[in-house]
Amino acid sequence: MALVYVNNKKNGTTYVYEATNYWDKEKKQSRSTRICIGKLDGDGTLIRSKRLSESGEVLPLKRGPVPAIQATRSFYGATYLFTALGDKLAITKDLKTCFPDSYKQLLSIAYYLILEDRNPLSRFPKWERTHKHPYGENIVSQRSSEFFSSITEESKEQFFRLQGKRRTENEYWAYDTTSISSYSESLKQVKFGKNKDHDPLAQINLALLFGETSNLPFYYRKLPGNIPDVKTVKNLIADMDFLDFGKVKLVLDRGFYSENNVNALYRNHLKFLLATKVSLKFVRRELDSVRDTIRTRANYHAQYQLHTHTAMISWDYTQERLYKGDVIKDTRRMYLHIYYNGEKALESENRFNALLDLLKEELISGKRNPEHEKQYQKYFEITMTPIRGVKVTAKQEAIDTAEKDFGFFALISNEIKEPIEALRIYRNKDLVEKAFGNLKERLNMRRTTVSSDSALEGKLFVQFVALIYLSYIKKQMSDQELYKKYTMQELLDEFDVIECFEQPGKNIRIGEMTRKQEDLYRKLGVEPPTSL
Repeated sequence: MALVYVNNKKNGTTYVYEATNYWDKEKKQSRSTRICIGKLDGDGTLIRSKRLSESGEVLPLKRGPVPAIQATRSFYGATYLFTALGDKLAITKDLKTCFPDSYKQLLSIAYYLILEDRNPLSRFPKWERTHKHPYGENIVSQRSSEFFSSITEESKEQFFRLQGKRRTENEYWAYDTTSISSYSESLKQVKFGKNKDHDPLAQINLALLFGETSNLPFYYRKLPGNIPDVKTVKNLIADMDFLDFGKVKLVLDRGFYSENNVNALYRNHLKFLLATKVSLKFVRRELDSVRDTIRTRANYHAQYQLHTHTAMISWDYTQERLYKGDVIKDTRRMYLHIYYNGEKALESENRFNALLDLLKEELISGKRNPEHEKQYQKYFEITMTPIRGVKVTAKQEAIDTAEKDFGFFALISNEIKEPIEALRIYRNKDLVEKAFGNLKERLNMRRTTVSSDSALEGKLFVQFVALIYLSYIKKQMSDQELYKKYTMQELLDEFDVIECFEQPGKNIRIGEMTRKQEDLYRKLGVEPPTSL
């Protein structure tokens, strides 16, 4: 006797039948009979037919490993890929160390999040019935919330520590933050702040650390939604020391720049590459000295189509020693890299002129925007005449001052001497932004849907684990130029159609694979599955 699931496409209901095989002596062939015993609700629970249970009692449907007397067929190609990558990157090994009793549940949810693009976890029971996965059993919505809440901070930190030590010691680590909107009013760290997606909701912030060589994330931290980027560096340094990450090299954008942060990086002997505003005094001094000479052939780099200038300068280092009540003042060596991009300068000039046209039109029409008042005063002389009305005259000196820095940008580092090497490392930082895109879009984290802080912490961790797999696949697709033929979803679909067959007393058997599918496995650094 076996259970058969039949989905009614008209009403979306899945009915459950008990199927019994028997031998028909007259027709001399195997036959079967089916008896409907009920249907499944949204959580994968069996609601028994009233014909069989007059009380209509709702009983859980026993799922999980298929009994030895039952044969099954499941989709296996994609989940096999994730399992192989989990072994390759030691994700499974580290999770088993940190979560010995629940790592298989964690992996199954992570697999589901990757394959079922943007689908909520309420759809997990349907996916589980057709896929072979590590846990091998159903995880209903209520159980998933309980599972998320069971993930402890201590276990997460142990995982960060293990994964961090697997990263290349000499690689730079890109650090950035993003905002995640939330409808919940019960989460403690949900606050109104600068939303990077321009979403008019309260939010939490998420900080992520990413290896620039490996292209893999290995650390994240949840922050209150009203904390600006510049305030996060101090705790980042403390966390890295606590997690014993060893020698650290950081890449940060200019939102993290402050004198206190640079001093803290020096004080903790960390190597860094940091973007800065060209309006800073120490940058302005050097820029003014080379502004008219930087655009020479000797300073031009064809690969990046820009001009560069590098100077070794002295950083005025200060350190407050609270235990002694004094301040140490000294200098530290720093490399200042200045860049000029003509194309960027032209784009900035066009945007600026479009803004000036808009401001002038608002002034002449009398439809002034309160948010533009400072810009009206900065760039225009505004007079009223009895006959002609409003007269608007541009302040050319103010406009020239604004335009003179178009196309220039700057990086500072206490290690990297070469400007192009610094630029290459800094531009690779956009992989963090792409990772945030994967979290928000593919892993369904644009807005939180949990109502408790403990469940949010756990769900974020599972999504982070899923992000490691996605990041590896993304890098391999880029390195192997697979994006010319496939999107991420199309590639995963190529694997997801491969089946496996399990029969009582026999080893698992893999379904047919095309040569193209076998080649794709190898391009992702994995050997194709074979029958066990």
